Amino acid sequence: MCGISGLIADRPSAALRATVCRMNESLRHRGPDMAGEWIDAEAGIALAHRRLSILDLSPEGRQPMVSSSGRYVISFNGEIYNYRALREDLIARCHRFHGGSDTEVLLAAIEQYGVVPAVRACAGMFAFALWDRNRRELHLFRDRIGKKPLYYGWNGGDFLFASELKAIMAACRGGVEIDRAALTAYLRHQYVPAPQSILRGISKLPAGAHLLVTAEGAAQLRPYWSIAQTALAGQDDPVAGDDEAMLGRVEEVLRRAVRERMVADVPVGAFLSGGIDSSLTSALMQQESREPISTFTIGFEEPEYDESAHAEQVAKAIGSRHHMVRMSAAGFLDTVPDLPRIYDEPFADPSAIPMFHIARFARETVTVCLSGDGGDESFGGYGRYRIAGKLGRGIAFLPPWLRGSIAGGIDALSPATWDRIFRYVPVGAGSALRGDMSGDRLHKLAALFRSENVEALYNRLTSVHPDPQALVIGGTEPQTPLAGVLDDPLRQMMLIDSARYLPDDILVKVDRATMAVGLEARAPLLDHRLIELAWRLPTAALLREGKGKWPLHALFKRHLPPALADRPKRGFSVPIEQWLRGPLRNWADELLDADLIRSQGLLEPEPIGRMWAEHLSGHRNWSFQLWTLLMFQNWLRHWQSVLSSSDASLVE
Repeated sequence: MCGISGLIADRPSAALRATVCRMNESLRHRGPDMAGEWIDAEAGIALAHRRLSILDLSPEGRQPMVSSSGRYVISFNGEIYNYRALREDLIARCHRFHGGSDTEVLLAAIEQYGVVPAVRACAGMFAFALWDRNRRELHLFRDRIGKKPLYYGWNGGDFLFASELKAIMAACRGGVEIDRAALTAYLRHQYVPAPQSILRGISKLPAGAHLLVTAEGAAQLRPYWSIAQTALAGQDDPVAGDDEAMLGRVEEVLRRAVRERMVADVPVGAFLSGGIDSSLTSALMQQESREPISTFTIGFEEPEYDESAHAEQVAKAIGSRHHMVRMSAAGFLDTVPDLPRIYDEPFADPSAIPMFHIARFARETVTVCLSGDGGDESFGGYGRYRIAGKLGRGIAFLPPWLRGSIAGGIDALSPATWDRIFRYVPVGAGSALRGDMSGDRLHKLAALFRSENVEALYNRLTSVHPDPQALVIGGTEPQTPLAGVLDDPLRQMMLIDSARYLPDDILVKVDRATMAVGLEARAPLLDHRLIELAWRLPTAALLREGKGKWPLHALFKRHLPPALADRPKRGFSVPIEQWLRGPLRNWADELLDADLIRSQGLLEPEPIGRMWAEHLSGHRNWSFQLWTLLMFQNWLRHWQSVLSSSDASLVE
């Protein structure tokens, strides 16, 4: 796992080496073990690499690496899990290897098979830059699922690329500007969706994409793998056989993915929240290990958010060597100032902070950690998928006037009034409703009834701010692709999550939190071969007995005590609602100050002030909406020095 960066200069420059070294140094945290640069001043190309040594710890793994023929130079970030099989095939074709790294295998595969066919032959997580010295072309690739990041763009005529936005900012001539369309999208999603970044003119390379750039600056972007095409192909070619055959196939592919991700020349452990995905991953990992594996979890002082006891039960059941770190509100607050440095862009998933803390804790013991990420998107685990199935059918059959009447009846009473009503629901038959429902949730349900199609339903279910254009001055929300790809409402939502939420939220959170401390995270459930298989499973095989992820639940019960599966889903949840009214209040007051927001000229202060007042009073729970705004304000304060003079009014 590493950090990569580089540039193609628009003209010969004596500053080429200084610029690429500056970019490389900004990524030291991603690769603390070794640094390297490769420069061709005549061609105006420079590649840089920061190395976190995982495979082949010798100097033979140093990068940027030149192919045996001398034609290609690569700066590679990630892991190729099937590199041993590729290596054997290449040796049979008379290739010789000097070291044991997967990067050397990739270069040999490129020379043997060609650039794109070699990438398609790889199973792994990666982002890399490949310079073709013969054709004077730069190839940028990102893995199929988007586990490893890659930014790119033009600045002052130079073409820049890097694993993180901070390296690009380190190379920009003059300042950079905020993209208001990206800011608008961020306020809806709590992250900036690809291909945009928060900076105007800088893009994220989409998952499964190949960008070809010539020395003259011409660029061509093409997919080499598509989650949408995978979903369509899977629906056209469903898996045949009974439940046992289907489960056997899923376990075979998942077990291989776990086994491949345990290969390393450094200590390997696993994140364990106690949920189905991380528990199953850890159990299979322990079965593949000759010694007790190390598992890591995080606890909270608030009992309703603390899952550490359940994770400890799972660890005891599989026989792992378990480690737990506890987080307090004070520890949470201490981390907040570091978030803009870690994430580069505004990023408002509150679980980013516990993710960082557990990564830092695990790094004291291991260098690689397996995670359970990816099960929900591919196997239908989120509760909103079940809502989609029910409401999607209702949207199709209920007339708009009836759906509007239902929503209007709910909206006739305030959330606070509904909360008072729920408190009077008698214990017994209505106790589940009283415990699970709130006025805020009921008002969200009313909004869902107004959805005109599945995409609108999805946006209402997942939007933090349902009308972000009302908050951003001059902001116009960009359109999102993927509308109407699949007929099944549930599958359509799974596709949108796989294409957007997974790479732009979940995987950003994990990559930045782990790489900030020099830890590599690997996700067996995100193996593209398993994802392709999951999309071939019939919907009835995913949702059973009112729950999603039936194949993973069934495998859990094969390898762990079934009683451990009966628990509510939480993940690394954080008590933001209470903390904003308590230990985080003064910090939030400062960032949400109306005069400050007005002076920045980006956001409308009045609606923000109303939300903050209603949250503090307890009349509404605006915790996610406020946290999204606070993370932008926090980011803006941190990066104010690099904003261009044209945006000088946007900072304090």
